[in-house]
Parts: sequence; structure tokens; C-alpha cells
Amino acid sequence: MENIKRILVVSRSTLHCPKALHFGITLARNYEAALYVLHVIHDPFNLDGWNLPGPSFNNELVKMKATAKKRLDQMIASEKAEGITVTEWIREGEPVKEILAVVKKENIDLLILLAHEEGRLEHFLFGRTNEEILRKMPCSILLVKQNYAC
Repeated sequence: MENIKRILVVSRSTLHCPKALHFGITLARNYEAALYVLHVIHDPFNLDGWNLPGPSFNNELVKMKATAKKRLDQMIASEKAEGITVTEWIREGEPVKEILAVVKKENIDLLILLAHEEGRLEHFLFGRTNEEILRKMPCSILLVKQNYAC
């Protein structure tokens, strides 16, 4: 793992994102690596190419972007205060395509993802992205498991 110089943490709209980010921060410090954080907003209602009339969710997407930006800023504010450089993006689109584009463009060495069980709503909103990412990513992947105390 001595060649890890660029780490990408994928943020999702879940309560467990800080745990994945914590792993990214810790590894970035230990390996003196650049840290990147990506939040992808996926519109499951995108009706492009369909001839059916559908409601516009543009206002909701704008709100989702603002909320994602606020949450990302809160999660990494203390790290930035300590002088750690964190590059962050909020993108709209298909999560796998957006993640793959950033991994390739930024030459990412390690991708960090949450590995918790997806509920029905998350499956609908995000799809089964982890399975597809595992097959397509050209870099190493660290899956962070969230243990539930039921």
C-alpha cells in the first residue's frame, strides 16, 4: 500500500458517511495522500427519452445538491482547519459513471465506499452501485462496513 497517493471517498446521503470519510482521512494522513470526496446525486425519476409526461424534479435536485454540499462541508470542516487539503465534488448523474470518471481523471489509487446493506429506498435511489463498481473500477477498493447495534 506504499503507492497510495490519491484517495477518493464516495459520500452518500446516509448517516454512515462520516465513518467512510474517517477511514479516508486516516489513510490520507498515514500515507500523506491527497484526499478527494465525491457525492453523486442520482435522479431516479429522470425520464429522458421517455414519451410519458412526468413531474419536474429540478427543484428537488437543487435542494439535494445544497443539502449534500452542507453535509460535506460539515464533515470535512475540521480536517480543513487542521490544514489537510480535501478536494470535494457534488455531481449529478449515474453514480457508477460519475465515480469511474473521477477515478480515471484524478488517477485515484484507492476508492473508499460504504458496504452496509441497502434498504429498499436506497436501492431505488442509488441502485446496486457497489456491485457494479467492484467490477468496473481500475483501482483498489476499501469497503467500510457499518455494524448495527439492534
